[in-house]
Amino acid sequence: MAQIKLQNIAHSYNANAKDKKYALKPFDMTWVDGGRYAILGPSGCGKSTMLNIMSGIVTPSEGHLLFDGVDVTEKTTSERNIAQVFQFPVIYGTMTVHDNLAFPLVCRGYDKSFIKAKVSEVAEALSLENFLSQSARKLTADQKQLISLGRGLVRDNVAAVLMDEPLTVIDPDLKFRLRRKLKEINQKYKSTLIYVTHDQNEAMTFAENIIVMDDGEIVQIGSPAELFDRPKTTFVGYFIGAPAMNFFGCKAVNSNTINFNGTEITTTTDLNGIKNKDLKLGIRSEYIRFSDVVGENTIHASIESVDDWGNHKLVTADFDGNIIKIKVKRETEVPTDRAFLMLPAHHCCVYDNEILV
Repeated sequence: MAQIKLQNIAHSYNANAKDKKYALKPFDMTWVDGGRYAILGPSGCGKSTMLNIMSGIVTPSEGHLLFDGVDVTEKTTSERNIAQVFQFPVIYGTMTVHDNLAFPLVCRGYDKSFIKAKVSEVAEALSLENFLSQSARKLTADQKQLISLGRGLVRDNVAAVLMDEPLTVIDPDLKFRLRRKLKEINQKYKSTLIYVTHDQNEAMTFAENIIVMDDGEIVQIGSPAELFDRPKTTFVGYFIGAPAMNFFGCKAVNSNTINFNGTEITTTTDLNGIKNKDLKLGIRSEYIRFSDVVGENTIHASIESVDDWGNHKLVTADFDGNIIKIKVKRETEVPTDRAFLMLPAHHCCVYDNEILV
């Protein structure tokens, strides 16, 4: 395992051109040894470029990459001792499952008894122990992907396991089980796992820390709870959550109060120095509540529609042209016409120029 540090890393695929464009803009970051990470963002945001720089497939245009303090920027993938799992399973179809898992150790000249013990250990962890003698080509797509993962885990000293959208080809019903298996592996082997995805559900259910990217930049790093409750930008608020965070134009009134369409809303944000400036109020649909009477932080809105999602209801309301989404428990009685909506102060996020205040 290794601590991976990226120092002022940046990359352009046309680095020598006059109109150079960055696929990955300059940044610094440290990946803690044994951590479980997800790199999340839309297609083309730079997440695969970042992963390929760490693995050695891509040499960065700028900056340095350190493994446990050693500069490996110019070293090959094999010299970095990285395991990489790609979007589609990479296996040797003519080999058995056992021989596929053993291959990295055979190539490095390990003793046969060690190889047998290690393959048996990893196969058990991946629930492949009953398939060791079978031809790899006869397995299902998820089992083949587990073999790809297992080839990285059989190596005790692998610096990190890098996964580039590894569950794309997997049946949706199996994705949850495999994510759980990856978490178990992380806890057992203390492997540094870095998982690239554009699917927020995969990232939120897998990672301890999520790196959210947009247009070649890291816009926020945090736990699933931090990204959900306090998005640092409106982009993160839109990208994380289903439905996306509610956003409304507003103005500052005093040190912690905003004016939202004629109604004063108290927040826990320090608004000193930005009075009367155009801002945005952000609040998750899960945190808006129905109220029987008007009170602090309540607005009077028209109910537009109610959708039953099985385990909850998604209510759409209109407050003088502002569309508001409210997620409530399925058994909640929803008014048919108009309702008072309460916006808790500690869940109200205020954004100045799209950035959390």
